[in-house]
Amino acid sequence: MIEINQLFRFTTAGSVDDGKSTLIGRLLYDSKSIFEDQLDDIEKTSQKKGFDGIDLALFTDGLRDEREQGITIDVAYRYFTTPKRKFIIADTPGHVQYTRNMVTGASTANAALIIIDARNGVVEQTKRHAFIASLLHIPHIIVCVNKMDLVDYDEKVFETVGAQFREFASKFLVQDIHFVPISALLGDNVVHRSSQMGWYQGGPLLHILETMYIGSDVNRVDARFPVQCVLRPQRDDFRDFRGYAGKIESGVFRQGDEVTVMPSGLTSRIKTIDVYENQLKEAFAPMAVSFSLEDDIDISRGDMIVRSKNKPTPVKEMVAMLCWFSNSSLKPRTKYCLQHTTNKKMALVAEVVYKIDVNTLSRDTEDIELGMNDIAKVKISTAGPINVDSYQKNRITGSFILIDISTNETVAAGMVI
Repeated sequence: MIEINQLFRFTTAGSVDDGKSTLIGRLLYDSKSIFEDQLDDIEKTSQKKGFDGIDLALFTDGLRDEREQGITIDVAYRYFTTPKRKFIIADTPGHVQYTRNMVTGASTANAALIIIDARNGVVEQTKRHAFIASLLHIPHIIVCVNKMDLVDYDEKVFETVGAQFREFASKFLVQDIHFVPISALLGDNVVHRSSQMGWYQGGPLLHILETMYIGSDVNRVDARFPVQCVLRPQRDDFRDFRGYAGKIESGVFRQGDEVTVMPSGLTSRIKTIDVYENQLKEAFAPMAVSFSLEDDIDISRGDMIVRSKNKPTPVKEMVAMLCWFSNSSLKPRTKYCLQHTTNKKMALVAEVVYKIDVNTLSRDTEDIELGMNDIAKVKISTAGPINVDSYQKNRITGSFILIDISTNETVAAGMVI
C-alpha cells in the first residue's frame, strides 16, 4: 500500500552528457511541476543559447558556470508533487572531482537514478556511481537507459546494457534494481509511456517513482531518540513539566515503554508522548516529538533514549568508511569534532587502513594520504562514548560528520562498519 503524499527522496547520477539534467527537466516539465515565471525564464535563456525549443537541462543547472559549460557541478535540489507523492530530487554531478557532492546528495535518498547512455553502455563513471550508491546503502536503484531514440529504440541494446549493469552490481549489496528504457529529450517513458517501445512491459519512470514501496526502508526495529533539547515551559499550567524534544530516527516508541538513557544507563518509562498540545499513544520515525518520563533523570542534548532491551553499542573506537570533503588533506593525529546525531565529541583519525580507488574499486594501502573526494576505511578514536549502530543496520545512527574545530568546516562524512 502506497501512502498518499509520502515524501520520496531520490538522487540522480551518470556520466557527463548522459542526460541527467535533461531527464529531470523532462520529468518536471511533463508532470506540469514548473511555475510559469520559471518556464518563461528558461525559454528566454534557451533562445539566447540558440535552441529552437526549451533546453530542459536548465531546469536544474542553476549555477552560471553550469549553464555556460552545460555540466552539473553542484547538488541541485528540486521539489515537485504529484497526487500520489511529494518528491525531493538531488541532481548530483558526474565528474570524479565532485564525488563529495554525490555523497552529500545521496546520503538521505530512498532511491538512486543512474542514467546510462544507450550508445555507450556501462562505463567507468557508471561503475563509480553504482559503487557510491551501494556504499551509502541506498535501498533502490533505477537504471535509466537514456537516448534510446539514438539507437532506434532497439530492445537488444536495452537488454545488453541491463546485463552489463547486473553483472557489475552483483558485487554489491543492492536490494532492488529497476531498468527503464527512456529518451529524456523526447519524453519516451519518462512521464508517459512510449509508443516507440511496445516491447517494454514496465511502467514509465514517474509511475515507478510513485508506486515504489519504501515503507520498509526506515528501520522500525531499533528505537533511537537522540535528545535535541530539554523543554521547561515557564507557565503555571506546566510548572512541573520536563520534556525531552527531538526526532525519532528509527523504531517505534509507545506510552509506558521501558526506556534507557544513553550513555548514563539509567532507566525509566515513557509517561507521555507530546506533539504540540496533543498526546499520542505511540510515535515512530521520522516524527518530531517530546517525551516525558516517569522518573526525574539528568538528561541533556546529545543523550539518546532507547528501548531497554534494544540498545546501541557505546564505543570510543570504531571502524568506518570516510569520504573526505575538505580542500585540505587529513592531518594525522589532529583533533576534530565528531558529530553523531545530536552528540558531539572530540575525535581523531587514528589510522587509515586503506584508500579506495572509486574507478577501479582497488584498495591502496601504500598511498593513504586523504585529500578531497577520497574514500577510505579508517579507525577513529573519540574522547567519549558514541552510541552507534552499523550503517548497514541504521543509516542515521550509523553515520557521522567530522568538523574542523578551528574553521567549523565540515571536512568529512563517515559510515560506521
